[in-house]
Amino acid sequence: MNFAVKNIYGKTNCNPVSVEVPGSKSITARAMLIAAIADGVSTLYGAQFSDDCRTFLNCLSHLGINHSRDGNTLKIEGCGGRLPKTYAELDVGSAGTAARFLPAFLSLCEGEFLLRCSAQMRTRPVAPLIGALRALGAKFAFLERENEYPFIIYGTANANADIEVDVSKSSQFLSALLLSAPCADRTVKIKVCGKHGRDYVDMTKNVMRSFGVNVTESDASFTVEGRYQPKRYRIEPDVSAACYFYAMNRILGTSVSVNGVMQNSLQGDAKFIKLLQSFDGGKIDASAFSDQALTLAAIAPYFSSPTEICGVAHIRGQECDRIRAIKVNLAAMGVRCEEREDGVKIYPSQPGAAHIDTFGDHRVAMAFALTGLRADGIVIDNAEVCAKTFADYFAVFADVSEKLTK
Repeated sequence: MNFAVKNIYGKTNCNPVSVEVPGSKSITARAMLIAAIADGVSTLYGAQFSDDCRTFLNCLSHLGINHSRDGNTLKIEGCGGRLPKTYAELDVGSAGTAARFLPAFLSLCEGEFLLRCSAQMRTRPVAPLIGALRALGAKFAFLERENEYPFIIYGTANANADIEVDVSKSSQFLSALLLSAPCADRTVKIKVCGKHGRDYVDMTKNVMRSFGVNVTESDASFTVEGRYQPKRYRIEPDVSAACYFYAMNRILGTSVSVNGVMQNSLQGDAKFIKLLQSFDGGKIDASAFSDQALTLAAIAPYFSSPTEICGVAHIRGQECDRIRAIKVNLAAMGVRCEEREDGVKIYPSQPGAAHIDTFGDHRVAMAFALTGLRADGIVIDNAEVCAKTFADYFAVFADVSEKLTK
């Protein structure tokens, strides 16, 4: 499916428009795993059911975790940290959270578990996590390449209490270990080396505490104590999804708001919404909201001064090389863009007509739709890739555009 964006610049009204977005993918994934580990039934309100979250939930089902769904409410019957199955074959697809969180969980469960993934997911790093899980006591058999998907995990019921993990390539490695540490039935200490953004780790700690597990931090080490208790838990709207509509306001001068987005959100991308209130070009370290590097790049041609985005070298290893995707698509629109190792520098100009190459990446598709709101002839190729996190994005996007021009 291709989506032709309508240029509505200078045609908008002053009417406020409110938008509903799905629940947070990141919080949903964390809450689902915690609920699966807890001893009892948890109810999650406002859960997201994107491709990634459905993949995660399907994997839990294959592990014998029972659940039921009513709209956006999900009930999960936890296993108390002891899976009912000691053998399963799982396919995590392209879901990064499932690909990192589930191996940590399964490493702490007795049994043999075969994990596969999509070709896209194989390009994303997982070796540092595997190294930490081996130190924990799990064993691995790799079906193709060492320290890469696909592999078999042989879990342990006698985990080591002290491990170390390198988070340079992804903070998800640490989150994965933190989330499943309560399965060890002992205090677990995780030493961290390398540097990465902290917002998603802070989110992990917050959700864990909501379910009764204590996480303390000292001298680059995290200590995890306690067991998860079942809970009724409400999931925030996805701020990453909300950001596209606040970015729309920044380049159109409109008044679009997203229902349920809170100033004290657990999600790091809330910092991007605050940035949009005054940013008009300049140098910005986007490591705290790296999912929005694409969004900022897509609207950067409309700022008064050049925009230099840095601190996001790791986004080259996400669903696609996102830095390269920025360069390729801005160049196609005739926008001057200098590619750097850890980001880009974009110069103000009026974008021209172009077909956007999404590279199979949902965020490329969603971000560059914004550029087309002030440029003629922008078409998003393969727009359906947004289903990874926000299946109805382009329907909502078109509806908002229509309401803003009535």
